[in-house]
Amino acid sequence: MQLAELVRPRHRGGDRRPAAALGTEDRAEAPAPANGPKNGPTNGPTNGPADDPAVERRKDADGMAVAAFVLGLVGLLVMNIVLGPTAVVLAALALRRGTARRGRALLGLALGIADLVVLAVLVTVDGTVVWGFGG
Repeated sequence: MQLAELVRPRHRGGDRRPAAALGTEDRAEAPAPANGPKNGPTNGPTNGPADDPAVERRKDADGMAVAAFVLGLVGLLVMNIVLGPTAVVLAALALRRGTARRGRALLGLALGIADLVVLAVLVTVDGTVVWGFGG
């Protein structure tokens, strides 16, 4: 037995022999997906709506909307010079991609713009981009 066969992870259940020892006649065919087409072969493995590019794009847009909200909120307290523009860009991308969390994306956009307003006020009043609580 070689070292590679000892280290290779094994799947639960079924044949415990290494994959190299299995011949093509021993390999089981994967069952057809329950939600796939019933008649005829498929172009590739499908897992239903999760493989749909539109669904993946919407999930990405939802994540961007949440990230824009969080970054805009945190940007009001610290690092508004970086987090403000980042929140604005992420919110704009989420809205453009059609997020289901439209309200959160709009709030992230508003908070990102508020970060930039706070930055502009700090630069105008104190001539600095750094601020803190207290003395």
